[in-house]
Amino acid sequence: MITHGAYAVEPWTVRETELSLDVLAQSESVFALSNGHVGWRGNLDEGEPHGLPGSYLNGVYEAHPLPYAEAGYGYPESGQTVINITNGKILRLLVDDEPFDLRYGRLVSHERVLDLRRGVMERTCEWCSPAGTRIRVRSTRMISLTQRSLGAVSYEVEAVDCHTRVVIQSELVANEQLPQTKGDPRAAMALQAPLEPEEHFTSGHRLRLVHRTRTSGLRVAVAADHVVSGPERTTTSCESRPDLARLTVAAVLEPGQKLRVDKLVAHGWSGTRSLPAMSDQVDAALAAAAHDGWDGLAAEQRAYLDDFWACADVEVEGDEEIQQAVRFGLFHVLQAGARAEERAIPAKGLTGSGYDGHAFWDTEMFVLPVLTYTAPGAVAEALRWRQNTLPAARERAAQLGLRGAAFPWRTIGGEEGSAYWPAGTAAFHVNADIAHALVRYVSATGDEDFERDTGMELLVETARLWRSLGHHDHRGTFHIDGVTGPDEYSAIADDNLYTNLMARANLLAAADVVERYPKEAERLGADDEESASWRDAAESMNIPYNAELRVHEQHAGFTRLQRWDFEGTRADQYPLMLHFPYFDIYRKQVIKQADLVLALYTCGTEFDEEHVARNFAYYEPLTVRDSSLSACIQAVIAAQAGYLRLAYDYTVEAALMDLEDLEHNTRDGLHIASLAGTWLALVTGFGGARRAGETLEFSPRLPEKFGRLAFVMLYRGRRLRLEFTQETATYTLLSGPALTVRHHGEALRLQPDTPASRPVPPPKHLPSPEQPPHRRPNVR
Repeated sequence: MITHGAYAVEPWTVRETELSLDVLAQSESVFALSNGHVGWRGNLDEGEPHGLPGSYLNGVYEAHPLPYAEAGYGYPESGQTVINITNGKILRLLVDDEPFDLRYGRLVSHERVLDLRRGVMERTCEWCSPAGTRIRVRSTRMISLTQRSLGAVSYEVEAVDCHTRVVIQSELVANEQLPQTKGDPRAAMALQAPLEPEEHFTSGHRLRLVHRTRTSGLRVAVAADHVVSGPERTTTSCESRPDLARLTVAAVLEPGQKLRVDKLVAHGWSGTRSLPAMSDQVDAALAAAAHDGWDGLAAEQRAYLDDFWACADVEVEGDEEIQQAVRFGLFHVLQAGARAEERAIPAKGLTGSGYDGHAFWDTEMFVLPVLTYTAPGAVAEALRWRQNTLPAARERAAQLGLRGAAFPWRTIGGEEGSAYWPAGTAAFHVNADIAHALVRYVSATGDEDFERDTGMELLVETARLWRSLGHHDHRGTFHIDGVTGPDEYSAIADDNLYTNLMARANLLAAADVVERYPKEAERLGADDEESASWRDAAESMNIPYNAELRVHEQHAGFTRLQRWDFEGTRADQYPLMLHFPYFDIYRKQVIKQADLVLALYTCGTEFDEEHVARNFAYYEPLTVRDSSLSACIQAVIAAQAGYLRLAYDYTVEAALMDLEDLEHNTRDGLHIASLAGTWLALVTGFGGARRAGETLEFSPRLPEKFGRLAFVMLYRGRRLRLEFTQETATYTLLSGPALTVRHHGEALRLQPDTPASRPVPPPKHLPSPEQPPHRRPNVR
């Protein structure tokens, strides 16, 4: 997208300088606004033309049967798909009876700007109608980060050169017609007319619609209120019917005169609350927002983001595109989780319906690490959502004949939603990913109350799953067989190394927490005998290793499999899953996404530097990156192993995943994990940031392209600023009590507002390992 002529590279904005219908759907994802509870795609204010209409409420979905050619025990029976709820952002415009449609007439100019500091999307355009009437339109849109249910639009029309009649139709529209998908399995299933009307209402400038989903039974209420400013004799009227509520504003404008409508939109949903209660809820939200008005909401939004950027900004000197991309990524990661409040963080956030709106394990392993050190309150809420879904996870484990909890590979409401059984049944690593995120959050915040009230239950139930899933062999070694790790091209394998190492950490963390909180452990039925069995399983965990090759195995026996015929695979045959049978893929050495290499990052203390380098060199030529989750992790380990140029190229790929639409599905929504991965690549890759117990370690080494890398982190009530150049690392404790960190192994005591500098060791100069043909990252 930013290589498209219509897009500019700027440090704090994403600017589209002309309307490009060929990337309209992609731009709707890029310009999407959300707060984790409400999401609006960046559709044009007038509703048409559009690529994919989208208004979403986190947790609102429709259930549908999952089809199977053959029945099988344990298959999930019902799927869940996010739905396009009532659209409150539409403001249609008629100019002397001509609809303002940018496909007709003459578009003189058109610009949209996503302002990352103010948290708004601004649009300005000038248009000449087919009849020759010229107008200017200015609009500003936001989803409030401070008032969870609120979206707002300020829409202004100006007559340019003649007496002009204008009509603005502000609407609430339910059951919009959606475009049909083209069979890409990554795209969401479009559910047509999922909302059944229950109430439509208008009064004065206020509109309200209440609907209920046909199958899942969720009630959705959306209401809007307006402030109208225009010349004398401006008139208004309103009407409603089951799927439409409309306020019509009409005025006659002389050249230079303006008609402005400020629209506030409140959203609410519930699976239990009554219709009157939901109507009252959205009306009350409008009343609260009206108290502050548009200017008050805008000021609150700026103040919220000022606080966020003071704790989260990343500065990159030497690459303007990466600078823009990392801030763009941080902004959308914040939007995905800021006000999710005990709801999931979907893989696409609330920017589109891709992946059916489901949340996966990438929430815990890619998104939450960023939020842990920049907006930790959102992490606690995301993990409380996992705790709230424990009943479904326990039920799933029991169905599979296991103890504890088996968390779903993909879900919205907590139930497993995957019809792909090697993942939906066997990708148990999600349990350990949740535990890993929990341990990281507690370590970074010192939040013992959370650990005791939420964390302990999650750790105990996930540990029980591992102990019942695995077994000891005759030598006493503990094995976890028949699982699917992060690499979806290796399914139902024995002793997946990533799964085993993460499960070991999970088991030990659970044993530790039981020891720390014996009374709470007793309430959960966990005693010393059970925690001892967890430690025994952890300490005897099998770690697959090929002594002849001197590399760890992705799973037991992986290195003896036949290698994939990369030379015989054409560039247009990627992703492999769309061109080859899984049967063939599963039995070959070919890797969709970082798996063992991910373990080098998450379980780094298990590997010495020699094995990090050897493992990375072995698995790099096998990894095809048919997943957006891979490039950022390969960047991190490439940087650690000393392949700084390769790490830079992977960082660029992760950073531009959506801005350049590298996987050709940005139209369905942004890749939130890859956006988060840009931060991971910069901070944990080139910054070398790692957590060792309760200590932060840094081993910075910058690629030649970077003159400087600086970032801010939150850690245990402190705010740290790290600034690295090619020669020097400077550590500054901006707030909070003194803290010890480590710089390339050296302990460094930081005092408030007293920068401490150390030299950066010279980088290694190593030849980079090869990648599969056609799958090398683009070299810039």
